[in-house]
Amino acid sequence: MQKIVILSDTHIPVRAKKLPQRLVEECQSADFIIHAGDWQTLDVYYELAAYTKTDGVTGNVDPWEIADRFGKKKIFAFGDLKVGVIHGDGSRKTTEQRAFEAFAEEQVDIIVFGHSHIPVMREVDGITLFNPGSPTDKRKQPQYSFGLLEIGDTWNLRHIFFDKEH
Repeated sequence: MQKIVILSDTHIPVRAKKLPQRLVEECQSADFIIHAGDWQTLDVYYELAAYTKTDGVTGNVDPWEIADRFGKKKIFAFGDLKVGVIHGDGSRKTTEQRAFEAFAEEQVDIIVFGHSHIPVMREVDGITLFNPGSPTDKRKQPQYSFGLLEIGDTWNLRHIFFDKEH
């Protein structure tokens, strides 16, 4: 069983000083971490990469060194499962529509995006659209969140929702 942690919009140190403990617990046993942008600092990458192999894309508030290192769009293959990742920022249409259209010419099973900080999981034309929400900046959402993708004979994708620790 492969375990992949999916997160986005950490906005450290602007919205939070550190990664929340609930996220760190999952990262400690993860095989791979995907970040869908708005890291805000490479320190977030270095912290996540200390747990396991970490990769992702650039968000709209990320500085040049993050854009330079990660780029705007990626596809990860985990066996036969293909996961497209993009931040989803831009103008016109919704974040979800922009993310979906970015992979219109690609064969992907899951499209991971961020930007809106709103957790989403729904299927469109046989593709699962997934926004993990934010583990550090929930905005108007009831809880903080990130995603967990487990791959074995089949795959299972879900949100992990949690309250801020005291």
